[in-house]
Amino acid sequence: MKYSPILVLHILGAIVGLVFGYAALFLRKGSRAHRWTGNVFFVSMLVMSLSGAYMAAFAKPNMGNVFGGVLTFYLVGAGWLTVMRKEKEAGLVEFALFLVVLAEGIGGLVFGREAAMSATGLKDGYPAMMYFVFGCLALLFAGSDVRMFVRGGVAGAQRIARHLWRMGFALLIAAASLFLGKQQHFPEAIRNSPILNTPILLVAVMMIFWLVRVRFTGAYRKARKSAGPVVALGYGAPRPEGSKRTVCT
Repeated sequence: MKYSPILVLHILGAIVGLVFGYAALFLRKGSRAHRWTGNVFFVSMLVMSLSGAYMAAFAKPNMGNVFGGVLTFYLVGAGWLTVMRKEKEAGLVEFALFLVVLAEGIGGLVFGREAAMSATGLKDGYPAMMYFVFGCLALLFAGSDVRMFVRGGVAGAQRIARHLWRMGFALLIAAASLFLGKQQHFPEAIRNSPILNTPILLVAVMMIFWLVRVRFTGAYRKARKSAGPVVALGYGAPRPEGSKRTVCT
């Protein structure tokens, strides 16, 4: 079977992104290994989402993949910028990403309405519910961006939670696309079985675990207090002001 270069790029990006995304879930947050795997996850997910959205829009039209690819691109871009920026800092790139996710949200509601009012209940082969889910998720993230702009940026535990939400959801979308959307590529014995649900549930459970730990246990605030003046790095790991900036996910 012959594969186009962009399809090969998409597949490689998805495989690398999933492997390093799952690794980042379990590595010690803020460690060198965690930052390195996070960087690889970020780049590979950008490649996967952009190539997937392009193919779904132009090569082999598939509106479901367009919505999934655009939302994933926004999530990893916004999540990465959250830890690249200093606290209480946001710029034009964040605003551009906000416009992307806002357009996705509005588009999802419009397409969902068209599907619901059609004779078949479908639009481009997808039911209204799929469009409404993507649209509502996108609008929730857009609303979070508006809140960030109004507040003049995010800091502390809110900054880490914003990073977690976006990177975690990006990994969740990628995992669901593979383990639920591509079951035909798995052995017949495990298709449509709970086994393929396990990797997706694992991402959801770990994302909730870290969100609870960051927002409600006080571990992040204690680390900041004991370290003195710091800039947040990743999931609450501090670094002194003026030190070399690094990226984690």
